[in-house]
Amino acid sequence: MTLRNILIYRDSLLAPSETFIRSQAEGMRIYRAHYAGSKRSAGIALDPQRVTVLNEGSAGGRMRELLFKASGLGFPVTARFKPMNFRLLHAHFGPDGVIALPIARRLRIPLVVTFHGYDATVKDEYARKSYYTHRNYIRKREQLQREAAAFIAVSDFVRGKLIEQGYPSEKIVRHYIGVDTQLFKPKPESEMPRENVVLFVGRLVEVKGCGYLIRAMSEIQRESPDAELVVIGDGPMRAELEAEAARTLKKFRFLGTQPPEVVKDWMNRAKVFSVPSVPTASGAEEAFGISFLEAASMRLPAVSFRTGGVPEAVSDGETGLLARPRDWKGLADGIGRLLGDEALWRRMSRRSRERACESFDLADQTLKLERIYHAVLAGDTSQATGYQLMPSRIDA
Repeated sequence: MTLRNILIYRDSLLAPSETFIRSQAEGMRIYRAHYAGSKRSAGIALDPQRVTVLNEGSAGGRMRELLFKASGLGFPVTARFKPMNFRLLHAHFGPDGVIALPIARRLRIPLVVTFHGYDATVKDEYARKSYYTHRNYIRKREQLQREAAAFIAVSDFVRGKLIEQGYPSEKIVRHYIGVDTQLFKPKPESEMPRENVVLFVGRLVEVKGCGYLIRAMSEIQRESPDAELVVIGDGPMRAELEAEAARTLKKFRFLGTQPPEVVKDWMNRAKVFSVPSVPTASGAEEAFGISFLEAASMRLPAVSFRTGGVPEAVSDGETGLLARPRDWKGLADGIGRLLGDEALWRRMSRRSRERACESFDLADQTLKLERIYHAVLAGDTSQATGYQLMPSRIDA
């Protein structure tokens, strides 16, 4: 079977936090992904034979990047892209969709854009004061709404935000990226027993709500002084959060950014996963939260706030417990229940993995993405849009 070539656009290929883009693209069975971007990131390895970037770090590369973002020209469309016979272009994040529009036009192929979070939630008044590509996106958003063939929202929450902003509902499909449930598979407890650990994994920024978790853990440690908070991730708030933890907590660790195998190891050791995301003044809000699915696949129940797309990732009362936004005492209550009630923990632990495998398995979700591509190429996005993906035959 000959694979169909598609072009994946991400302005910087690829940040360490964007493994989901590669996992999805490399898991396809019908389509073969090639990658284009303004510049190469040192984050995630990609096959260099399938990567095209404008700026390799030289002065000339920087000029090519600026030219492309100003005019839409610069990529070797005729010399390199046209011979590849790309079927469609898939851009990740709304601002990158605007940047990729000229490429799709010149190749005369449909453009599909996935919205992952901030690109659908941040208020316009904040976006207009942001970096160039974000400002550019606001200026050209209506153009993107008209010209792109389909928009993928990573949650129903994001889908609703896009409709509020004027995106045509008939072009929007909610599609969960999914998680590799075979990679994120827990070891038996006989090999790695669970510890009295509450685990946070994420950027140390306001929207992730780590400060509320520290407050909740101070309450927990009054009754359970052996309970430990482990924080994996980095960001501008790290020093402030670490200082607060030092003032108020008995047991905690800030491990900084860690490779996936270390994150997975801690998900196998911890008893509770908590990233209590909160809405911010800018409008930024948790779109969904792949880390919740990774934790669930590792049989690790979650406690969080009921914000954004989190209730889609964490089924309240089934795979975890959700408190009202910013209610850190409610957060502490949920954590305490899971740490103290072994029967409840085992029920939610078991159901977490079951639900991850049933509804969010990466292989199944990637097949659904290929069906979305197929519907777009057939010119019938009604097959792909809506809350239930209609079945469609994928021909070789």
